[in-house]
Amino acid sequence: MTAMKAERLREFSSAASAADSVAHDIAAALEAGLRERDVAVFAASGGSTPRPVYQALSGIDLDWARIHVVLADERWVDPGEAGSNETFIRETLLHDRAASARLTGLKSAHDGPQAGADAINARLSALPRPFDAVVLGMGDDGHSLSWFPHAQGLDQALNAKGPLACAITAHASAVTGVHTQRMTLTRAALNGVRRADLLTSGASKRAALEAALAHGPVADMPVRALLQDQHLPLTISWWP
Repeated sequence: MTAMKAERLREFSSAASAADSVAHDIAAALEAGLRERDVAVFAASGGSTPRPVYQALSGIDLDWARIHVVLADERWVDPGEAGSNETFIRETLLHDRAASARLTGLKSAHDGPQAGADAINARLSALPRPFDAVVLGMGDDGHSLSWFPHAQGLDQALNAKGPLACAITAHASAVTGVHTQRMTLTRAALNGVRRADLLTSGASKRAALEAALAHGPVADMPVRALLQDQHLPLTISWWP
């Protein structure tokens, strides 16, 4: 691991200690947004790793009614169906003190994400930008958001000057499961973000992180696009 990247890596002894620290850092970024423009925007990824962070964040006393929570990516399934990130965020974050936050999902009534992309981008364009905080995850395959290796739509997802969201068709794998049709925030949606947290846990994701920090094609491990981005204020957190 390079010294530059190591400076951005925080290691915690447990999920509980990581959750408390990261949640308070996110809360501080949201508070700053509320002070500056009366509203704040938080982009939240799905997955098991951020669960304890969201649970800790939901208990922090913020003016949640003035905070927009937007999904960072979504499987093309309706809320309430298996695999829905919207349902996951409602269950893990939008309760307790955070129950009054406003949620913006990435699923429309269209048959597929390609058909729904314009509607989702119109929805996102109504949100204040830049976002104040974003939580990102990483899979063992080196994906983040729904930026899957060599996926159809990956080039558009990595474009910092393109739309805010785009459709992704991933190659089926043990990581994607049956849900290869996705909608994801793009790199353009992260422009100017106040705080970005990449959360990783466990031995396999530590190994994937080390591999991603080594030289190699971005398309092989798209999380490299985030790790190599000098304009993104990225902090990496890892715990066992």
